[in-house]
Amino acid sequence: MAHNPEPAPRSTVVALVGAESDELLTGLADVPALVALSLRKAEPAVAAHLVASVSMPYVVHDADPLEHVAAAWVELFEDRATLGSLEVEVETLLDQFAAGEAVMPDYYVVAGPEAIEGTWRHWWLGALAHHAPSRVLPVEASGAALRTRLRTLPASRPWPEPATWLPRVQFDIPDRVGLRDEPGA
Repeated sequence: MAHNPEPAPRSTVVALVGAESDELLTGLADVPALVALSLRKAEPAVAAHLVASVSMPYVVHDADPLEHVAAAWVELFEDRATLGSLEVEVETLLDQFAAGEAVMPDYYVVAGPEAIEGTWRHWWLGALAHHAPSRVLPVEASGAALRTRLRTLPASRPWPEPATWLPRVQFDIPDRVGLRDEPGA
């Protein structure tokens, strides 16, 4: 494994994705023990550095390190890109993780999942959630619902090492992966 120049985050890191993240982040400004950061437009290395520098117990941000992988996955299954595009994005992201230029959040909170269209919904609640179901949490796109969700983050096994599952993400097929694969679902 490559030397990681950035220290690991000391906080529980929550990536807020989905609907109205700007308003939802702003609504967290007065929550004690939490820092809300709008990092969506930041370079991945800058976002990783800022997240790692937070000393509060929780940091919630809108910078998704999997954004380019997710877009390539969606485009692959919508026949707008090739498998090669997804493979390049996965390799690039794994290099960023190894160099400390990207940080995998502890949790993804998906705001307003009912408003997410088609294949994107399958990414968040299927392909991504399949690898750590208790780490991808849907929530109504409201400040009250988000605050409640953040107060009740479930304890669960952590994400598997991204290098163990990201290179095979093309096999996480929409409508065939996710909760329906779980026993009793």
